[in-house]
Amino acid sequence: MSKDIRNEGMWDEIDGNRDYMKCPDFSQVRGKSDQEKELPQPPLSKASEKEVIILSVNFDDVICRDSYSELLDIRRSERVYDKNAVVTKKQLAFLLWSTQGIQDIKGKNYATLRPTPSGGARHPFETYFIARNVEGLKAGLYHYLPLENVGEKKITVEFIGEFPNYDERITEMLAWQKWALDAPVIVFYSCVAYRAEWRYSSAAHRVVLIDLGHVGQNFMLSAAAMGLGSCCMAAYNQKACDEALGLDGYEEYMVYACSVGKTK
Repeated sequence: MSKDIRNEGMWDEIDGNRDYMKCPDFSQVRGKSDQEKELPQPPLSKASEKEVIILSVNFDDVICRDSYSELLDIRRSERVYDKNAVVTKKQLAFLLWSTQGIQDIKGKNYATLRPTPSGGARHPFETYFIARNVEGLKAGLYHYLPLENVGEKKITVEFIGEFPNYDERITEMLAWQKWALDAPVIVFYSCVAYRAEWRYSSAAHRVVLIDLGHVGQNFMLSAAAMGLGSCCMAAYNQKACDEALGLDGYEEYMVYACSVGKTK
């Protein structure tokens, strides 16, 4: 729509968002980043604080579709799940590893290499999941600990706690998308913003949003490779999600949700 004929008001906000999407001028002097100021680097990942659980030490046998072209052809957002079907520990382990697992650490704990790309190898995300029906796991909220097993397929998580009033809370968290209630697992990705800001300062946030798309695509392709359906969700209640996951909403806040399970 031409700028001359459209209404003002809402379009002022739209114009601002369009400008935000455009690549910033990285040659422009923005002042030194905290990295350039030689300030301490933030941790590469959060450490464990609760009961630690090993999900799997090997998930080589979970893939049932190994044709890449087939995966691209069948990957779709799936919102109808078999409520009684379980996700196995190995399937969950593969999803966690393929989106945020750590394959190697470069330098003196400077950067992590993972299956998903990230600007400057900052990887500013933490992975939480709420298990409703996972083989051998009690229902509740968990946090993935990728630093526990660098370069291994041994997947370690911590149990944060039970998740009472599941239907009511999940419905509120996911902006009234009740279809997600049937998913045996819902994964939540949070952003620890300073991991990226330390290096890129005010230019970090647009890059972080691009990185988030990489995570979501890996998640969906990995689910499809195991014969599972998945759906990535950008519609959620920020306050409800941050509170449910125990995040402060400023230094760390929820940015993406992905459901997964066997489809009907």
